[in-house]
Amino acid sequence: MPRMTDLGPAASRVEALLPAVDDTRLGDPTPCRDYAVSTLLQHLVELTAAFRDAADKRFTPLTDSGPDPLATPLVADWRVRLPRRLRELAAAFGHPAAWEGRTRAGGVDLTGEEAGYVALNELVLHGWDLAVATGQPYPADPDAVAASVGLLESFGPGAEDGPFGPPVAVPDGASPLERALALSGRDPHWTPANR
Repeated sequence: MPRMTDLGPAASRVEALLPAVDDTRLGDPTPCRDYAVSTLLQHLVELTAAFRDAADKRFTPLTDSGPDPLATPLVADWRVRLPRRLRELAAAFGHPAAWEGRTRAGGVDLTGEEAGYVALNELVLHGWDLAVATGQPYPADPDAVAASVGLLESFGPGAEDGPFGPPVAVPDGASPLERALALSGRDPHWTPANR
């Protein structure tokens, strides 16, 4: 039986950040290399739909090919569309069938369980990205962060060739969120000023 987890708390934390994202900040940098805030938001719009469809085992252009938010401008209705998609994503992975069998997201074949944990990891990491890029606190869900650390550690020491690039060193006393960020190649102390 696949291990299920609730994506709702992580999705809610991302959604809570959106009202404070002023239009004047859409061009600001983020911890994601080459991504402005607008690019990050478009990536979230696309990935929430892709993983929602993956949970439903419904194959679409977003499940069949990798995301390319740099090629797609931010949709005009993102303030309505993204909150709705975050809730749809959490609801889709609230069904046991989403965690079973095989599926696909971003052109990658996955088990349903793998897709659920990758989606959760995306919410945790990109929630932090959006928060620090827009000057907001990020009270990440502890269970979601623990799941992210587990997923990222599963890539092993050769993660330099993995999906995120080389890990960043952090001290032994680093928090779980700092460990997740570092494992994903992010500097946990990133700010727009020190990028």
